[in-house]
Amino acid sequence: MKDLKLTGVRPDGARTVVEVGGIRIGEGFTVIAGPCAVESEDQLLRTAVAVKEAGATMLRGGAFKPRTSPYAFQGLGLKGLKILDKARRETGLPIVTEVIDTRDVSWVGEYADVLQIGARNMQNFSLLREAGKSGRPILLKRGMYSTLEEWLNCAEYILAEGNPDVILCERGIRSFETYTRNTLDLSIVPSVKATSHLPILVDPSHGTGVLGLIEPMSLAAVAAGADGLEIEVHIDPPAALSDKAQQLSPEAFARLMRKIATMRRTMDELAEEDRR
Repeated sequence: MKDLKLTGVRPDGARTVVEVGGIRIGEGFTVIAGPCAVESEDQLLRTAVAVKEAGATMLRGGAFKPRTSPYAFQGLGLKGLKILDKARRETGLPIVTEVIDTRDVSWVGEYADVLQIGARNMQNFSLLREAGKSGRPILLKRGMYSTLEEWLNCAEYILAEGNPDVILCERGIRSFETYTRNTLDLSIVPSVKATSHLPILVDPSHGTGVLGLIEPMSLAAVAAGADGLEIEVHIDPPAALSDKAQQLSPEAFARLMRKIATMRRTMDELAEEDRR
């Protein structure tokens, strides 16, 4: 970790807080929720209203979808970005959306509040540099085969371009286990906090790919000290055009948010007792 000049622990121990539309990521607890992909205006707006009512603080939705198969739904592109913009205006939720091409960074940034760089692009160094120049906060997902040091070095690329607003997101790594889509590495949360000042979120949707595991892994992420969650929610999961097996219904998301609130209150009470 000796080469981490910008992402390493600061001498005074201060941690970075990334401010997005009044939301302070790294201070308190941030929940980013919404569908895997923007499919239609009705689908996104209904989902956006539902996640806001449940307590989400930011809206996610893919306008561009890098998919394993070239024949799978790839997103609506510019139309999807315009729908996201409308959802932001109607709900007030800041927008997180993925950018996958260096040529798209500047104009996607005109619509997005936070640019997401996905796991498959974590080591796309040209994209990291362009993202660093964008002036937008960047949510950097961990690559599926990446070590902590490799991940932090990718964040270094962004910070080295003069962009201090980097948010890390653990979304599971590839292992020999086949029951889950990925292996959600929650040990990375305290590991990041021991080695870096950057805030870290957890994505239990991609991290497991199993609907029944999203709630317990979300709660486990809270216990591990994550600064927030990124969760896939769809107004009608069985009809989703991508990732239908891992998208919560609005009702399931609302139940989870109530449990998260209860757990965080309990943890705050225990922390207060420790300080006495």
